[in-house]
Amino acid sequence: MRCFGLRLLPTLVVFQLWAGSALADALEQDEALSWLQRIANAARELNYTGTFVYQHGDLAESSRITHFMDPTGEYEKLETLDGPKREIIRNNDEVLTFFFDTQVLRREKRTPRKTFPALLPDQLTALTEHYQLRKGGRERVAGYDSQALILEPRDEFRYGHKLWAELKTGLLLKARMLSESRKVIEQFHFTQVQINAPLTRASVQPSFPVPPPGSPAGVLPSPAAADTGWTVGSQPAGFKKIMEMRRTKQGGTVQVTHLVYSDGLAAVSVFIEPLPPGRPADGVSHQGAVTIYTKSLPDQLVTVLGETPAATVRQIGDSVALKAR
Repeated sequence: MRCFGLRLLPTLVVFQLWAGSALADALEQDEALSWLQRIANAARELNYTGTFVYQHGDLAESSRITHFMDPTGEYEKLETLDGPKREIIRNNDEVLTFFFDTQVLRREKRTPRKTFPALLPDQLTALTEHYQLRKGGRERVAGYDSQALILEPRDEFRYGHKLWAELKTGLLLKARMLSESRKVIEQFHFTQVQINAPLTRASVQPSFPVPPPGSPAGVLPSPAAADTGWTVGSQPAGFKKIMEMRRTKQGGTVQVTHLVYSDGLAAVSVFIEPLPPGRPADGVSHQGAVTIYTKSLPDQLVTVLGETPAATVRQIGDSVALKAR
């Protein structure tokens, strides 16, 4: 009996250590998910204004953002500080984009695509199916103490992410996308930001003239959602269609189908158009943070772009087909 007890003791110790470790992992996962919820809420509910830089490859672009919230809704003003001047005004679900060089205004409905610092989806629990969440260390970003959070992909179809959230409010201060080899593919980060700033509706008013709704002068029509007749038959797990529309190019003479799939963090665009003369070579290429997959059908060209590994755009591109009638 004593020998049996001695043989059983190491097994019990191992089990207790395993159970304790599993519980610790679960608590860490719950805490990380709670942080993600704070990040998502802060970007939507706080008043803030600041300057951030978007870096991808050898390029860097800076913008100024002002976000205001009151009982009537959510308002935002984004001004580009590098390159051609643009100003984007969001009034709840309406988005106005003004191109100063051409004096053209685009008026459209807000899309499901996310922009910094509101990068996280509304439904966060689905992220845990495809990303392992854990806490990192505490760091100083844009003059604020922040908590780092790491999202590691569970498969080969998505990149990893590292987020830095301001300790008191949860506002996202910095975000990195990381390749399979842990190299930085793209990065957003505030260089200066004022959280809980004393803003008013006047802070987010456009600096350009806005024609009344229905006025066609200088207003570009926005693409409308449509059943295009095309589908992706085998997208990687977790990627769901969030947009489907038809666009025109080359002076409005060529119809292009545009589908967008996302897992909540990564987005992939699919373009289908008539096969042009001098058909491009099929295969994978890269342009900065974007992976591009091109595939020719008998009379159509499929182009898939995504900030994802090549396996993702290739699987999506290879499964593009006409919907069954």
